[in-house]
Amino acid sequence: MPLPKEKKAQVIADFQRSANDTGSTEVQVALLTNRIQQLTEHLRANKHDESCRRGLLRLVGQRRRMLTYLRKTDYQRYLALTERLNLRQK
Repeated sequence: MPLPKEKKAQVIADFQRSANDTGSTEVQVALLTNRIQQLTEHLRANKHDESCRRGLLRLVGQRRRMLTYLRKTDYQRYLALTERLNLRQK
């Protein structure tokens, strides 16, 4: 189940860097983080949903790669984003 439009628009508004920004690394990581949280809650209630677990692991890997890219290109933005999303830093 995808994020509701209102929630997605709110996340984009919170993390965008300019008025028309919908695809920056910060926005993408924030959207992935919300989706990961949603799937984690689903898996707590449905422990045997293996296809959901596989999708969750795929999203976690995608977010990890984006955070690695951001850490390499702009470390200050990486620190600010991980602090805002309460993610562990490497």
